[in-house]
Amino acid sequence: MSTVADKLAKKSTHKTSAKQVRLRLVYIDFWSAVKLSFLAAVAVAIVTVVTFFLVYTVIQTTGLVDKVDEFFQSFSDGGVSIQTFIGLPQVMAFAAIVAILNLIVITVLGAVLAGIYNLAVKVTGGLLVGFTSN
Repeated sequence: MSTVADKLAKKSTHKTSAKQVRLRLVYIDFWSAVKLSFLAAVAVAIVTVVTFFLVYTVIQTTGLVDKVDEFFQSFSDGGVSIQTFIGLPQVMAFAAIVAILNLIVITVLGAVLAGIYNLAVKVTGGLLVGFTSN
C-alpha cells in the first residue's frame, strides 16, 4: 500500500525540465493596493500601541518616572508633577492617536505608490518578472 509521501517521492525522481516564464507587471489595481496597505497599516498600528504600552511599563517599573518627577519638583517647588501628564491613560491615548495617524498615512501612501507605479509603467513598460515551475 502506497502512501501519499511515496507517491510524491516517485514524482520527484522524474526529471522534468523546468519551464521558465517571463511576465511583465504593467498595472497595480488601485483598490487592491489600498486594501493591502490598509492591512499593513493595521498591523503597524497594533504594534505601535503594544510598543507604547510595553515601553511605559518598563519605564514605570524601573522608577524612571518617579526620578524625573522628583527632578522637576525640585525646580518647581513641588507645584508641578510629571505623573499627572505621564500616566497610563495619557500614554495610551497618545499611542492611539499615533496609531490612527499612521493608519491614515500608510493607507494613503500605498494608494499613492500604486498610482505612481501605474504612471511610471507608461514610460518604462513595467517590471519584468521571471517565474519557473518545479
